[in-house]
Amino acid sequence: MKQPISITSIASISPLGLSAKEVWKNYTNKQAFFSKKDKALVAQLNSESKSAIVLLKQSNPKYQALDNSVLYAIHTARQAIKNANWMATDNFGINIGSSRGATALFENYHKTFLQNHKAETLTSPTTTLGNISSWVAHDLQTQGPEISHSITCSTALHAMLNGIAWINSGMCDKFLVGGSEAPLTPFTIAQMQALKIYAKTSSHSEQSETFQYPNQALNLNKTENTMILGEGAAMACLESGETSNALAKVIGIGYATEILEHNASLSTNAICFQRSMAMALGHLNPDLVDVIVTHTPGTVKGDQAEINAIQTIFCNKIPSLTTNKWKIGHSLGASGLLNIEMAIMMLQHQAFISVPYLKVDTPKRIKTILVNAVGFGGNAVSILLSK
Repeated sequence: MKQPISITSIASISPLGLSAKEVWKNYTNKQAFFSKKDKALVAQLNSESKSAIVLLKQSNPKYQALDNSVLYAIHTARQAIKNANWMATDNFGINIGSSRGATALFENYHKTFLQNHKAETLTSPTTTLGNISSWVAHDLQTQGPEISHSITCSTALHAMLNGIAWINSGMCDKFLVGGSEAPLTPFTIAQMQALKIYAKTSSHSEQSETFQYPNQALNLNKTENTMILGEGAAMACLESGETSNALAKVIGIGYATEILEHNASLSTNAICFQRSMAMALGHLNPDLVDVIVTHTPGTVKGDQAEINAIQTIFCNKIPSLTTNKWKIGHSLGASGLLNIEMAIMMLQHQAFISVPYLKVDTPKRIKTILVNAVGFGGNAVSILLSK
């Protein structure tokens, strides 16, 4: 990178809560936030967070027609720019993505269409992926560029790449980036189950450790897939150069795509991750990376492939590895920014968030953290953060 990029604010809504204080408190305990919905395990927002979204929806008649994926984005975007002391007149850009977009709204509209053979008026404008950034821009009354995209599970980190590219081009000096996902709907869960990657509720007895931690992300000894969907959103404010109010700075970015044999698989050694991590490191000695926040969704092959890639790049010294998916599941397009938030909190508090069922050496220092994400199609992104 020509110059570091400062992250001056980050805000989220997830099963961990709403405020940074609450999120950190929940990261420091050993609780996993899973429950059953429609006979499937999921990670849902808590009651306080749900109430906040209901109030937001009721605050504006126009918001009554919006999907939760849009409302989550509006809520977190408001908080992020408030924390960064940005004003709408700052003319900053917006790039917010989602893997699935308006899942619940789309399913409801389609159900009505099948019954009435007629689509409702707002079906198209409220279910297109582009409506997330558009509604956030409308809510914040900004005038800069607004971009939405879906690059499946690496969507949020691709939004960060785009924001950095705009800033480095000189076309913008500030960018709001993030991801939002509300995928806890019957059809979306059924799609994951059809891929045979979803955790099976029947295999977890209440006495077993896998009932306490049904998503066994990063556990390479598991014998079955344990991915579980979660919901939430996270937004980050990016600014050019090193600022005095930076929470952390981006010192390296990497990306890669590999040709896959199967639509939902990685190669055995995750070539895309090897390339994205090497690119993010640049000339930095890999031994200086203290922690890697892995993508590891809890699948047998996916988790192992990423670890194989890490062992290839960090062959002399493996950094301390961690993940939050054992706690809050996989929020698809939002997961990358929730990982960034986790990394920033470890940098701020100088405390390592461990995985309770794994034995990992706690780093002696936490100065440099690498964050990974990859989506269907082999689109990997790696972001290198520094204190």
